Amino acid sequence: MKLKKRKIKYATIFFVCWFAFLVFLVDGVLKFQTLVDYFGSYAWTEAVLLSLVIIPTLAVYVFTEEK
Repeated sequence: MKLKKRKIKYATIFFVCWFAFLVFLVDGVLKFQTLVDYFGSYAWTEAVLLSLVIIPTLAVYVFTEEK
């Protein structure tokens, strides 16, 4: 699969914005320890948060059309 510059650019912009928003949300609003208590383990919480960043970024890359 050949990587396309435009697709990478849009996916990177989305990744940075989404990651910053989730960091603000998790560290500022929800408090990370509250999420750890809710999910029951640190590893599970990290996996969920990483998947919330990686999966949408991959979707933006896949669905961005190259001109």
